[in-house]
Amino acid sequence: SLRMERHSSNGLAVAKWLEAHPKVSRVTYPGLESHPMHHVAKAQMSAFSGMISFELVGGIPAGKKLLNSVKLCALAESLGAVETMITHPATMTHVEVPREERLARGLTDGLVRLSVGIEYVGDILADLEQALDQVD
Repeated sequence: SLRMERHSSNGLAVAKWLEAHPKVSRVTYPGLESHPMHHVAKAQMSAFSGMISFELVGGIPAGKKLLNSVKLCALAESLGAVETMITHPATMTHVEVPREERLARGLTDGLVRLSVGIEYVGDILADLEQALDQVD
């Protein structure tokens, strides 16, 4: 329970921070009031986990730059562990899928998936901030 509490509190903090970042056009996280099903999640959940998707402005080049710049966040094809993990489906898990098919599945060029870990949230935010600073 301690691990999930930290995942959830870190996830909410990171989601709110990403939602305010100018290089992020959209954040999908049920704990945000901007999520279309927030009211359902709030009624069904006591916390909202650490799984976040967000859309980078700048598509594939921005995604590559972000993933090449993170230091704390581990690159991963599969998410969900104690440490913070990050993936860019367009250049990692779905790189072989034709773009049109990827887009039809909702996997846009700028989509990034983040599994927020239990590290100190300030370290996670600092890593994302320095990496996003590298994105044009």
